[in-house]
Amino acid sequence: MHLTQRLALLVLTFVGLLAGPVSASPGIAWQPWSPAAFAEAGRDDKPVFLYLEAVWCHWCHVMQADTFARDAVVKLLAERFVVVRADHDAQPALANRFRDYGWPALIFLDADGAELVKRAGYIAPDDFVRLLTAIVDDPSPEQRPARVSKRVGDALNEAEFERLLATHIGDHDARRGGLRLPQKFLDRAHVEYDMTRALAGDAAAAQRARQTLDAAIGLIDPVWGGIYQYSTGGRWDRLHFEKIMRSQARYLRLYALAYAQWQLPEYAAAARDIQRYLMDFLRSPEGAFYVSQDADVVQGEKAGDYFALGDAARRKIGMPRIDRNRYADANGQAAEALAVWAGVSGDAQALAAADTAARWTLAHRRRDDGGFNHGDDDIAGPYLGDSLHMAAAMLALHAATGDRQWLTDAVTTSNWLATTFAADNDTGFLTAVDDGTPVAPVATIAENLDAALFFDLLHHYTGDARHRAHAETAMRHLASAAVRSRRFEESSPLLASHAIGEAPLHLVVVGRKDDPAATALHAEALCAPGPRRRIEWWDRSEGPLPHADVEFPEFDQAAGYFCTASRCSAPSFDVAAYRQRIAGLLDAQASEAP
Repeated sequence: MHLTQRLALLVLTFVGLLAGPVSASPGIAWQPWSPAAFAEAGRDDKPVFLYLEAVWCHWCHVMQADTFARDAVVKLLAERFVVVRADHDAQPALANRFRDYGWPALIFLDADGAELVKRAGYIAPDDFVRLLTAIVDDPSPEQRPARVSKRVGDALNEAEFERLLATHIGDHDARRGGLRLPQKFLDRAHVEYDMTRALAGDAAAAQRARQTLDAAIGLIDPVWGGIYQYSTGGRWDRLHFEKIMRSQARYLRLYALAYAQWQLPEYAAAARDIQRYLMDFLRSPEGAFYVSQDADVVQGEKAGDYFALGDAARRKIGMPRIDRNRYADANGQAAEALAVWAGVSGDAQALAAADTAARWTLAHRRRDDGGFNHGDDDIAGPYLGDSLHMAAAMLALHAATGDRQWLTDAVTTSNWLATTFAADNDTGFLTAVDDGTPVAPVATIAENLDAALFFDLLHHYTGDARHRAHAETAMRHLASAAVRSRRFEESSPLLASHAIGEAPLHLVVVGRKDDPAATALHAEALCAPGPRRRIEWWDRSEGPLPHADVEFPEFDQAAGYFCTASRCSAPSFDVAAYRQRIAGLLDAQASEAP
């Protein structure tokens, strides 16, 4: 056993002495999240204790092995609380509602679902006994939540835009990259908004984005690939070793787009390292993707020494647990990122993996109404994220392949989720449907940003005004005063506002799908820089484009076109000319930007 592991066990042993011996009883009688738990709480006049864990979470393992194994804790929970345990990956509505509190999340609620006390992270046995006792003595809310106005926030006016932009710039860590937070990670909205501004000629935004992208490479496992969850201490080298699909997919997509924008080999290498990890560790034999890999080899013991080893030495000790649930949202995230990377890199394996994962999820998770279930057991679903991420993946596969069936499937799913998850006041999309408990689903910033960007891009592919309206629904949540006032969240309304206010880069190849020249032009279109791209391959034998907003002349050979928000290129009949015209229009757009 390594020295750090022995020290950790000594600390836990000392802490355990304060709250008594390890319980010899059967342990805590956990029950699942359900209306029955709240009914029992009302009948017996007890609070509900929700223990929201993640199977990959080191401190969840410590909490279970130490705090929840103590006699005093077991006794108090059994006598005075209704105890509920849930896996945050299996129940996204709970994860989204309580995400701000970290894992493990320890939430106490009354029988009506009102929050009494919330805590984040491991609590030692003695401290947890004191917390439980205080709640028993006074089961009133520790801090009553502020009343939230139901008024819809206005779209960003000039003054509000300038304020958010100044905050966005000020929240960048100019010394180390990333946000000025103790945790270091690559924030999607912060980086993607700077990439968007950089493409329009903002050199300072380019510097911010590249500084963060460069620093975040330090989160990549140099042995197995894949992204560690985050680093602490305001630095990039104090790693937390869990690997979660949401992080893998978002980083892969951003490094793919960064490589397209700046052509730096280190960004391609980062993308390949993440792809390698997905294929070698998180891919099931059927081609679907698992959801996460644990941070710990031995649950509850820090694994820094383990991850400093090479491949053979790691495998000799053992393998951190992989959560082999194949959730729809995780597969949608992976498929979208792999499709984007395949387009940028020309990697046929990445495209095949995206296609296989999406088709597996269609076959095993799609509902009869066009939406998606979460997993084999859809606990309290359906959830917004499953259908939203699968719809985004299908739209990305449509761009990558030119296959219109992907677009048709994306539209079917998007229409269903828009009606299923829209909030009653039309200000955003809720993370889940009502599950019958008194705890109502919430609208999250991250999911509404994803929804705004997806629906806006879908609108440009289809020309359907409903899709534009759905993007504006999500934008109303992001533009609300409650969101605009959140620290370190200002990039989300900025990014969504830009997307809705300006058309994406539009690349169209006109030519037969069996024509090698058209295939080469389409591959070049997929390499074009920019986070927001509408890429279409028009084979006239398939009928008109779904949104024929530009008329293209008919030639006897394949041709490629490129349009910005203000102009379109002349037709290009070979890859070199197409590449040159794309670069020329982007340079002209950047030079004309204010």
